[in-house]
Amino acid sequence: MTQRSGTERAFLDLSARAKLRVTGGDRFRFLNGQITNDLRKTSETAAIEACVLNAKGKLNAHIFIAAVGESFLVDAEPELRETLRARLERYVIADDVQIEDVTDEFSLFHVFAEEPPAPRLGRIVSARRFSASGWDIWTDSARRDAVRDELASAHLFIDSRAADVMRIEQGLPRWGRELTDEIIPIEADLEQRTIDYQKGCYIGQEVISRIKMSGQINKRLCGLISLNNTPLQPGMKLVAPSASGKEVGWLTSTTRSQRQEIALGYVKRGFNNPATNLNALSPDAAIPVEVVSLPFL
Repeated sequence: MTQRSGTERAFLDLSARAKLRVTGGDRFRFLNGQITNDLRKTSETAAIEACVLNAKGKLNAHIFIAAVGESFLVDAEPELRETLRARLERYVIADDVQIEDVTDEFSLFHVFAEEPPAPRLGRIVSARRFSASGWDIWTDSARRDAVRDELASAHLFIDSRAADVMRIEQGLPRWGRELTDEIIPIEADLEQRTIDYQKGCYIGQEVISRIKMSGQINKRLCGLISLNNTPLQPGMKLVAPSASGKEVGWLTSTTRSQRQEIALGYVKRGFNNPATNLNALSPDAAIPVEVVSLPFL
């Protein structure tokens, strides 16, 4: 399987994402103590990807952060709008930090292109939201239609359904599917993208560091292919044919890509090596699937 191409000069409308603005004299120290990545990597022109964890190292949120003047802009999936702000504010004790919901104040677009979009469109920030680097455009919500129309005149619009197919093909986890409050970032293959092991302390760091030292996790995110091309469904249980039907995982996202039925799912240790054959259970039959490397090759 080859990865989907043709995203050159294409764009997505991410305006529905939750957006928070973090300000105050202690904003850097505070926010850096809440995220898995190093906030020093972000700037006025480059965003970083990070996770917010609880004390047990499990996910509270998956976010992107950009620096804007005397503030940081944080964006996340829409369903995290209320919970992310509450989670961050819980740790504001005597800090000079203000966290404001600015979801309705800004529109957000992401553009796939080698060169950055024109500055007149809004604030341009480099961000790696998919397998290749792209550009975020932050603009006033009142200009959303105008910016979208100008982008559409020179770029292909990728709707949410097509974006989800591309995400699955690239093996990227999404909140509410692969990412929940029961998942540790390393299990979701987010280590390279979101974790900096050289930075200072943050909530959940002890657990992440312990897993790094041991080199072992109980399960990990895998790609799977339906061997008989039977459609797959999220929530299907995975069992090992050679272990008397032992349950070893579950599917989280499924789609049809280039005439093949593919899926993302979590598979337990000992059963998640590439080329391992498993069965995905449906009400009618056991569908043979094969574990493959991510992204799909």
